[in-house]
Amino acid sequence: MRVKCALCEKIEKIDNDSPEAKKLRNRRIHTYMCPECNERITTKTNERHATGNFQLFRQKKTKDLYI
Repeated sequence: MRVKCALCEKIEKIDNDSPEAKKLRNRRIHTYMCPECNERITTKTNERHATGNFQLFRQKKTKDLYI
């Protein structure tokens, strides 16, 4: 299966039977990122975590009184 990276637009070939290929075929909203872009984003995110200025904004879960 031929796929294009969503960030750098490099075209690569992945195995048709791989779980990633199945995910891309069945769920069109999922996008492919090449290993280089994935590694780059991972390292940059870890660097931002290390500075202490990085915050994840998650919704606070409230307990439902009726359940």
